[in-house]
Amino acid sequence: MAFVQFSKVSLAFGDRDILKDVSVNLATGTKAALTGANGAGKSTLIKIMAGLVEPDSGERIAQKDSRIAYLPQSGLVHSGCSLKEEADKAFLWGYELQEKIDSLGEQLKLNPENEKLAVEHSELMEKLEQSGWYRRDVLAESVLIGLGFERNDFTKQTQEFSGGWQMRIALAKALMCGPDILLLDEPTNYLDIEARNWLEKFLQDFKGGFLLVSHDRYFLDHTINEVYELFGGDLKRYPGNFTHYEEVRAVELETLIAEYNKQQDEIQHLEEFIKRFGYKATKAAQAQERQKMLDKILENKIEIPENLKKIRFKFPAAPHSGQIVLTIKGLCKNYGGPNVINNLDFVLEKGERLVVAGRNGAGKSTLLRILAGTDKDFTGSVTTGSGVSIGYFSQDSAEKITGSESILEHMENIAPLELVPKIRDMLGSFLFRGDDVFKSISVLSGGEKSRIALLELLLRPVNLLILDEPTNHLDMHSKDVLLEALKDFGGTVIFVSHDRGFIEDLSTKVLELTPGKHREFVGDYKYYMQRLEDETNGIVPSAENKSAEKKQTAPAEETKSQTKLSWEEQKKAEAEKRKLQKEVEKLENQILEIEEKKEALENQMALPEVYSNGEKAKAVQKEIDELSAKLNELNAAWEKAAELI
Repeated sequence: MAFVQFSKVSLAFGDRDILKDVSVNLATGTKAALTGANGAGKSTLIKIMAGLVEPDSGERIAQKDSRIAYLPQSGLVHSGCSLKEEADKAFLWGYELQEKIDSLGEQLKLNPENEKLAVEHSELMEKLEQSGWYRRDVLAESVLIGLGFERNDFTKQTQEFSGGWQMRIALAKALMCGPDILLLDEPTNYLDIEARNWLEKFLQDFKGGFLLVSHDRYFLDHTINEVYELFGGDLKRYPGNFTHYEEVRAVELETLIAEYNKQQDEIQHLEEFIKRFGYKATKAAQAQERQKMLDKILENKIEIPENLKKIRFKFPAAPHSGQIVLTIKGLCKNYGGPNVINNLDFVLEKGERLVVAGRNGAGKSTLLRILAGTDKDFTGSVTTGSGVSIGYFSQDSAEKITGSESILEHMENIAPLELVPKIRDMLGSFLFRGDDVFKSISVLSGGEKSRIALLELLLRPVNLLILDEPTNHLDMHSKDVLLEALKDFGGTVIFVSHDRGFIEDLSTKVLELTPGKHREFVGDYKYYMQRLEDETNGIVPSAENKSAEKKQTAPAEETKSQTKLSWEEQKKAEAEKRKLQKEVEKLENQILEIEEKKEALENQMALPEVYSNGEKAKAVQKEIDELSAKLNELNAAWEKAAELI
């Protein structure tokens, strides 16, 4: 059994302890995740395990001949050979073993009676045979295709591949090299959902041991059976999958938070005393005593792990829109060759959360750009419904974030007034914590600007969100905050994501794109995946399911029965339209007024003097119910008037 063992490993950067007497053992069969807040030292620990960083103290013991493969988060670039030739470098150990076998063979020719040489030669040949060396071409092809490469990529020069695909090459080599222990730092960062599913299956079947860092909860739940949490330099093991770890940790945190709050009160009390009486001669001795007490507390200050803090926020209220949000008819798009999107027809209704699914190159991002109005080079029609206002996020959104002001100033300047007090918490949930909020916009990385662009979008009052990979550059906690906000969002969402857990929790409908074709599935992502599995297994869907799936159809012909209106009819229609517009405006004002009253009453319900008084609570709740009923009536009237316009 292969293993790599670490005992009492410590490492400090300046006066900060990154690792304090950390001990861990990775062996054949280990399926573990490493978690912790950003900056906790996860990548550093993995580099120590890989033998790339020397700790200040402690011991690292690896079994002789154990093969340890390490994949960093980013930064690997390949050039100077074809993809297939680069992949073959993963089998360098086999070539070295073959050379040793050949050398022993030559020695045996000169000394055929040497039994020791014969035994060693035989053992090495058996080792090479059992290693899968002679099936390396098949393995290389399987891994490369599993990670999303096409066969015609095999002859391409590696320098032709972009940064994300460069990391896929590195991941492929790590998986192919026959490792005993795999150390993977964010292996899913550059993978689409199909490649993630393939990697998930690979790790489930992997016979060696692995430790990985990932922000994809679904992926972790389906690959690992133990979690190591790194916090404050300490490493603690939790058996079970990632969801189980979070449940156990939440119970632990209840006690920790109670102790934290108690300590914070004590710190505040001492600080107030010192501030108030520190300069008075009669109280100076007591103030000094309080300062000593405060210093002692601060030496053992309780910290709450950032990655486990639960922060919630709500979008600004979505403006009202009609029931039909988007109508797409006969949409076609190409880039000079066959249509990437061909005769696409579908209708999006208010409140739906549509995920656009399909492999890389199927046209997902292209479709989102068209629907957002940033790409107008297409045929067919895209019609927005009454009152629809669009907010669009793409990976290019980061390029629009410019300026020299601090992050905090930038966000406070664009936030609605009622959300300004929550900006620090919201920035914290998007990985801008502590002094990070004072960094200048001008020095932010692309990933940091992307998070700012996403948060900016979430602060705007829109009713149709179009999101292209919103979870990139977010950790697990940030994704949870975003997910809950989107689930509470009162508008409509169209999105693309490679995070399966995020998709399953958010989607209510699936639009599948394949080259030149599309299918619509009225159901969530789990339903869609079940349908794909059934198709693979030759299971025919029921009549009910068939009716729910809308296959590609030719665009409906526009009716030609419309006739020109007479001058009198036009005048009458315009007058009716003006009347309806006034009615809509009146209804919108009434709706806004009632929503404000309802929100004020809901805030009252959160006050102890109200919820602890049964009669008061009952009276307030009655008013809330009456306002809710009135809102339903006004919304129905508004939708009817908006549709007539």
